[in-house]
Amino acid sequence: MTATHTTTTADQTVQAVEGFRADLTRLLDEIGRRLVGQTEVVGAVVSGLLAGGHVLIEGVPGLGKTLLVRTAAAAMDLTFSRIQFTPDLMPADVIGTNLIAEDAGGRRFEFQRGPIFAHVVLADEINRATPKTQSALLEAMQEQSVTVGKQTHALAPPFFVLATQNPIEMEGTYPLPEAQLDRFFYKVRVDAPSAAELHAILDRTTGHDESAVRAVLSRERLLEMRALVRQVPVARPIQDFVVRLVEATQPSRTTSAEVRRFVRYGSSPRGAQAVILGAKVEALRAGRFAPSFADVRKVAPPALRHRVLLNFEGEAEGVTSDGILSRLLGELPETP
Repeated sequence: MTATHTTTTADQTVQAVEGFRADLTRLLDEIGRRLVGQTEVVGAVVSGLLAGGHVLIEGVPGLGKTLLVRTAAAAMDLTFSRIQFTPDLMPADVIGTNLIAEDAGGRRFEFQRGPIFAHVVLADEINRATPKTQSALLEAMQEQSVTVGKQTHALAPPFFVLATQNPIEMEGTYPLPEAQLDRFFYKVRVDAPSAAELHAILDRTTGHDESAVRAVLSRERLLEMRALVRQVPVARPIQDFVVRLVEATQPSRTTSAEVRRFVRYGSSPRGAQAVILGAKVEALRAGRFAPSFADVRKVAPPALRHRVLLNFEGEAEGVTSDGILSRLLGELPETP
């Protein structure tokens, strides 16, 4: 390989990273025009989208979860669909069903697409639907397709499920099973706004009508950015740290007495994948083409908190998965 070719390749890499960073900044700024505060939440949601994963957003009503999802879809010029999950919602209401259609040729079955056929699907209050309806999302989230009868229908890329749930109102809800929780790339918690942010919210929402969201990112560009994330190399020590972190969450492999006592199940390999991909996005966001230990530490809580399941004793003692992860990240050495 000649020196000229090497220089050209390096220049192209720098340009790709700078382009990624610029486009991501424009996207975050556009979402920030409508959503006050919640910088970390917005960043985590966009990171999940760029990594090709689905995001579970948890928070009490009125914190802007639906506004965030709708704004993100509009800013990326993607089709948007909202499904309000209720106990009487059926799987066919989500994925669609075969209906009898009649024309000059006679009667025939025709597939009527459900609201899941969109680029961004908001599953609002997902834990209010029965397990049977929740499971209708499983194939779509994992395989990017839905099957009705013997016919499989592909979902157009990119396909994202952004689900919300209320953590305090448990009456009439059905907790998500572990298999479905594991399919969410991140679990993000939305906290109440500060006094200054609340003033800004009131200024924006109780005065003149808000301006429309501009599409600052095309579907094609989003797919290019997702492909670039996959090309980011990961140093072996970084990957080793992620592997040791995931193993530390598993009661049968950990050296942590707290994990052995309070954790029922630790993270699956999907957790390690989410941490690595999330760290890659953070690296590109910072203008680097390689993730650091700091990137891993930043994305580990949203990537793993829903994959560290407490046992009865842990719940009774008030232990949280966030607390366990915080201590593991603080104690785990970067080099073995």
